[in-house]
Amino acid sequence: MIRSTSAKYAFRSLFRHTRRTILSMIGVGVGCAMALVAASWLGGEKEMIVRAVSESGGGHLRVVPEGWTEMRENTLRLANWKPLLERLRSDARVDIALTRARTNGLLAFGNRMAGVQILGVEPDLEKVANRLVSRAELEGRYLQPGDRGKVVIGHAIAKSLDVEVDDDLFVTLAGRDEIQSAMLNIVGILSTGNRETDNMICHVTQTDVEELSGYEGPGEIAILLHDYTLVDSVFAQLSHSVGAGNEAITWKEVNPGLAAGLDSDIGFTRLLVCIIVLVVSLGIASAQLTAVLERRAEFAILSALGMKSRQVAALMLIEAIVIGLGGAVVALGVGGATAYYLSTKGFDMAAMMGEDLSVSFGDVMIDPIMYGSFGSWLIWYALGISVVATVLASVYPAWMATKIDPARALRTV
Repeated sequence: MIRSTSAKYAFRSLFRHTRRTILSMIGVGVGCAMALVAASWLGGEKEMIVRAVSESGGGHLRVVPEGWTEMRENTLRLANWKPLLERLRSDARVDIALTRARTNGLLAFGNRMAGVQILGVEPDLEKVANRLVSRAELEGRYLQPGDRGKVVIGHAIAKSLDVEVDDDLFVTLAGRDEIQSAMLNIVGILSTGNRETDNMICHVTQTDVEELSGYEGPGEIAILLHDYTLVDSVFAQLSHSVGAGNEAITWKEVNPGLAAGLDSDIGFTRLLVCIIVLVVSLGIASAQLTAVLERRAEFAILSALGMKSRQVAALMLIEAIVIGLGGAVVALGVGGATAYYLSTKGFDMAAMMGEDLSVSFGDVMIDPIMYGSFGSWLIWYALGISVVATVLASVYPAWMATKIDPARALRTV
């Protein structure tokens, strides 16, 4: 009875002031649309960054020697890694699991030298898993299984050393026991379009790294998942099964700089949504409070006829819910359409790249076009923000409506 009576008067009031109701819905909808677009942008940014880090060699997850996170020491090697690698490659959630070994060295050609981090790879898997290899322009060829004394370098390194394919480089590095040196034949030159990234590419086979450095075995297992949203669940299981002397880390520990930037963007977006909800709530509260003052006589008569305070409060809250639902429709129409455009067409960042053809942060290649996130979650997001904002905004006006003294209100009519 309370609901039917309150609903009856609520809808009567809303349609009696159609213009005010429509304007309130539009105000709520525009504010929520801004929140939808911000959330879509953030979702797309997160997916882009995770994909960029993982596909640029970092992996969604990585198994490293214990203590590597603190020291970042390239001489550390994995313990008892073969059974773990076999188990990972048989896991249905894992797309690719590959091993790598790293060491620091000095390349020389004539009187020109360049300090590099030499990456020992599994050539057949690296070509599939690493976008620095698969997407870059390649002069010559990439490494092949069984290659010995071969190297693939970045275009920036080749330019600084003034070398080309089939030239021989003299490499020097600190081995386990003494300084080691060897000749490496250039079989390929990779050009990603970004000088910073090209200056960090120096790939050889893992066998060559082992022989040159004197350290046996891989220094990491990089893991690419079929679905990046499974990172946390897979990490929780993997962290207990990597074995003594090893530890599991996520892409955030692999590239803490990009992870910190993403966390900052998440915090900013949440703050922006809170500000939007606050502004929308204040606008609705002002409109609802004005409506209460205008309808003091109406509420007085309803109270005199026996409508209880809780029915009056329910009346105001029903009006707020209807406005919130209408605002959600507007938000989906405006913000949903924008989010769909971002998810299909994307935002081209090429104009901000200057002379470089791609964006990179260290050894991570970022996609030049960023796509927004789009899905059924937009419906619940719009409903949640708009309805919650309008209901919260109507609490005080509803309380004011229940405090109207019928006798005093009727005397002022």
